[in-house]
Amino acid sequence: MSSQSTGLRHWRQRFNALFQDHEIFIRTHGHVRFLRISALLQKRAALIAAAVLLVWAGVTLAILVSQLLGSEERAAVAKQQAAASAAEARIAKYRDSVAETAADLAERQDQLDQWSQDSFGVQPAAATDGANADAPAAPVPLKTSAIDPSLPPEAQALARLEARQEAFAGRLLVAVNDRAAKAESAVTKLGLNPADLVRNAAAGRGGPFIPYRGKMGKAKALGPSFAALEGALFRMEVLERTLVAVPSGNPANVMMLSSSYGYRHDPFTGASAMHSGLDFPGPLGTPILAAAPGKVVFVGQRSGYGNVVEVDHGQGILTRYAHLSGFTAKVGTQVAAGEQIAKMGSTGRSTGSHLHFEVRLNGVAVNPRRFLEAKADVLEVKADARQRVGSVASAAR
Repeated sequence: MSSQSTGLRHWRQRFNALFQDHEIFIRTHGHVRFLRISALLQKRAALIAAAVLLVWAGVTLAILVSQLLGSEERAAVAKQQAAASAAEARIAKYRDSVAETAADLAERQDQLDQWSQDSFGVQPAAATDGANADAPAAPVPLKTSAIDPSLPPEAQALARLEARQEAFAGRLLVAVNDRAAKAESAVTKLGLNPADLVRNAAAGRGGPFIPYRGKMGKAKALGPSFAALEGALFRMEVLERTLVAVPSGNPANVMMLSSSYGYRHDPFTGASAMHSGLDFPGPLGTPILAAAPGKVVFVGQRSGYGNVVEVDHGQGILTRYAHLSGFTAKVGTQVAAGEQIAKMGSTGRSTGSHLHFEVRLNGVAVNPRRFLEAKADVLEVKADARQRVGSVASAAR
């Protein structure tokens, strides 16, 4: 007999030994009864109990397994929800970034349109067409401060639009610097200091500090290229308007000059004196003409000058016409270059009919001859500046 059979028989014997026939005596009121519990019954009861226990253990295990699987599923679902929330947050951030960039680009375009309109009298559509004409035909990967190049294609489209605006701003800056250089050269030839003119114009600025905020309501800056363009436009504007304000037209249609600017012998006393203008002799009533466009700011009498008309041409330039016999302009009148404003006379401290013509820069008399005898190249630049300033003024009206 094999050892395996022997082992089974051994365990069977031990199992059977657990269950023996039992007789229980029960005595009630003098009567004795016998209750017999057989080994077979005990075995059946034990098997039933074991089966119940096994079933309970199985159910419990299934519940535990179900709970374990449920917790894993819940953890997976929670993880998925967290990932979805993170994705939604990234999408929202991306949308905000795109919207903010689009708003900034619109703000920048508005500024470019305004500068084109204010400085050149060019309609915004023309400025936009100019920018589009030279734009690259094929998309080029761009890296800008406004947008991350790793963002999706629509964001890259905004980056390319920003680059086109930068290119247009660059071309506009070149054009502005070119005009400013010509105006600076012409102003220098007239004996004026361009740096002083720009500095004096910049000194008269102010107002409350209101931080620039883009259309999204966030504090922004238009960037260094736009700052450079703003400075160049201001410089060009000051120099060209100074050229336009320069009195280069003859104040009277006469050929002679009886007295120049500077020191001379006083015609009444013979003593040395400073003559602050030019004297043009001519017949009484000769028309006196505005030497440059401007606004009449004084009509009346001044000591030593007699009857006087003064015209403010802007940029700190004022012309004075003295010893007049009559006036043809009133205070507040806007006059064009060559327009009659008075009549020649001999009022005030005068020895005969003539025009005393002065040019004052920021209240100080300067020699008018350098303006009246400006060379052709200077007058050409001035005419170009007058055309631009005039077109801007017409567009503003």
